[in-house]
Amino acid sequence: MYRISNIYVLAAFGTIGGALFGFDVSSMSAWIGTDQYLEYFNHPDSNLQGGITASMSAGSFAGAIAAGFIADRLGRRTSLIIASVIWIIGAVIQCSAHSVAHLVAGRVISGLSVGITSSQVCVYLAELAPARIRGRIVGIQQWAIEWGILIMYLISWGCGKGVAGAASFRIAWGIQAIPALVLLLALPFFPESPRWLASQERWEEALDVLALIHGKGNRSDPVVQVEFEEVKEAVRIAHEAKDVTFMALFGPGIWKRTLCGVSVQVWQQLLGGNIAMYYTVYIFSMAGMSGDTSLYSSAIQYVIFLLTTGVILPYIDRIGRRLLLITGSVICMILHFTIAAVMAVHGNPVDEINGNANLKWEITGAPGKAVIALSYIFVGVYGFTWAPTGWIYASEVFPLKYRAKGVGLSAAGNWIFNFALAYFVAPAFTNIKWKTYIIFGVFCTVMTFHVYFMYPETAQKSLEEIDLMFDSGVKPWQTAKLPDRFGEEVERHRKQSVVEDHDGDATHKESV
Repeated sequence: MYRISNIYVLAAFGTIGGALFGFDVSSMSAWIGTDQYLEYFNHPDSNLQGGITASMSAGSFAGAIAAGFIADRLGRRTSLIIASVIWIIGAVIQCSAHSVAHLVAGRVISGLSVGITSSQVCVYLAELAPARIRGRIVGIQQWAIEWGILIMYLISWGCGKGVAGAASFRIAWGIQAIPALVLLLALPFFPESPRWLASQERWEEALDVLALIHGKGNRSDPVVQVEFEEVKEAVRIAHEAKDVTFMALFGPGIWKRTLCGVSVQVWQQLLGGNIAMYYTVYIFSMAGMSGDTSLYSSAIQYVIFLLTTGVILPYIDRIGRRLLLITGSVICMILHFTIAAVMAVHGNPVDEINGNANLKWEITGAPGKAVIALSYIFVGVYGFTWAPTGWIYASEVFPLKYRAKGVGLSAAGNWIFNFALAYFVAPAFTNIKWKTYIIFGVFCTVMTFHVYFMYPETAQKSLEEIDLMFDSGVKPWQTAKLPDRFGEEVERHRKQSVVEDHDGDATHKESV
């Protein structure tokens, strides 16, 4: 069967799994302020709305935990096929929802799919991509999430304006099934991960895939041969280890990687992106916007998010992971504290805003515009830094034997905090108001120190080189200076091939 060989085409289709996450984010955020949704579901209060929003994250947590076992047993590609089917089922259930319980069930099922795709798309692309562009390839996952957020938001906005009654959100939620169907039809043409094939002792297939992706089908290409040798060594080491359980991820020699992988996903949530993504309509309503103006402003925020991530992806491997993470956390810390200060000084308590009793704080005029501007800047910084880099970093730090389960556990960390924050933010705006931003500012402060002292640099290193780096004992802030051993190996192999070819020609002439 024909197999797609272009890594960018594989990333474009594969990260539809990320777009599913984005679809689900804005499929809720676009509706929580509309009359159709509020009237049909009897105006859910802040606690109930938090539960509805967070239900998808609960399913995603379970899906991420299961994803490692599925991907190790059946393969990376098969796990994505299963996730596509689950998503379609979840979309159908959401589309037909006639009660809050029915809607929550659909979101939980869709979440199972997102949990699998959010972890295993990263693993799959990281195991396929060349080291020099792995960051931008895996980072396309985050870009796809953002495309999904914007597309579904615009679809929901159009349905809300053009369709009356419950049919408006049913159409939008039903459309969610289309990208999963596209992914499901494309996956049979994807190659399986060469590292997973090697772990199953399917060496010829693994070499064929490496040649397809890295050498235009040439199995003798020096890059292919060096990559194949490193894969074989990684598999040999993996086979010497015991079977991997989640507890093994916290054992000697691996716990530091697990801490890095899981914490980078947790910190990505605690940075405060949930405030901007799930409850953007709430923020703009508190800042004095209403109706279509609030919806337009939310759409602008999503466009900023999309553009900033798109701009950084071509350069993300040159800049490095540590600089992006530390810069992002410092700037976001400043923004959170600044927003809190502006809201505290210039805002005032109210009973409701535009009929929404969940909102108890209002800030209007120039200070309200300042909050909106700072929110836009925050989303731009998030799009430049933590949004793509968090997913990239988690997919790089685990060795082959532990990768599927390790990234699954990391994604589970993301989703359990996503669940907690999705539930927390709505009542937080009701109960503690502007102090919500203080909490996220403190989180940003702590993560800055954690990244500096605990996260080694992984950019432009092969996955096998990263294994050696973790075992070397080099301080994390010194790892950016380590030499590119993979590049040296390729050059050595190329020179060896030239010498062998020359010797072969000389022998041939002598025999003639």
